[in-house]
Amino acid sequence: MSLVLTPLNHIPLIEPGDDLAELLIQSLDTTGIQLHDGDILVVAQKIVSKAEGRLVNLTTVKPSARAIELADITKKDARLLELILQESQAVLRTGFNTIIVEHRLGFICANAGIDHSNVRGLWGNEADWVLLLPEDPDASARRLQEKIAAHSHVHIGVSIIDSHGRAWRNGTVGVTIGLAGVPGVVDMRGMPDLFGFQLRITQIGAADELAAAASLMMGQAAEGSPAVHVRGFPYALRDSSLSELIRPKEQDLFR
Repeated sequence: MSLVLTPLNHIPLIEPGDDLAELLIQSLDTTGIQLHDGDILVVAQKIVSKAEGRLVNLTTVKPSARAIELADITKKDARLLELILQESQAVLRTGFNTIIVEHRLGFICANAGIDHSNVRGLWGNEADWVLLLPEDPDASARRLQEKIAAHSHVHIGVSIIDSHGRAWRNGTVGVTIGLAGVPGVVDMRGMPDLFGFQLRITQIGAADELAAAASLMMGQAAEGSPAVHVRGFPYALRDSSLSELIRPKEQDLFR
């Protein structure tokens, strides 16, 4: 068994309204890849958000009293904190230059996933522009899957990923925030191990394992590789969604 990850070449800087599926198809051609059944495209959240117009200029944001209160604690821009509040279900932790929230999509992350790196605005001061996560990453992944499959006549999976920190460990890793066809969790309970013992607990976060591998290929700075082609994923494609990967609150022992 082998797993081959290939960064896609010559994807241009994405602007709001761009047809991302068409740009990915062109990049596959340029990279010399012909899609096969079972292949997966892992796509950075940033280019999905840009194509969907999720750019916001902070000068257009009026901070609420709660955002101003959090700005005093975190020393972050109150306008940014207002956007974070709008994108969140709950604020879990705050500290200097830090705010950890439960995103409206259900996962826990810093800053509600709002970012400034590799973001270029349409007008005004570039430092005032930030990028929000896609409105519905599962739907974004399905649209890409359907458009690319219609063009290539193959059954593929699409995963949209972002970089998140982790409780108890330093450093960010790639994690999945939207799925189409890629199994989020693979349930191994009942399967035998090497010595015939039946697994009782093991459920593999397969989509996040793939996201971490693809993130290595994409990089985090000026690498310019926001999409990765994957061949040899060891699990069958199926209907899937982000909800598989979100631990229910009643099972969450970390808050």
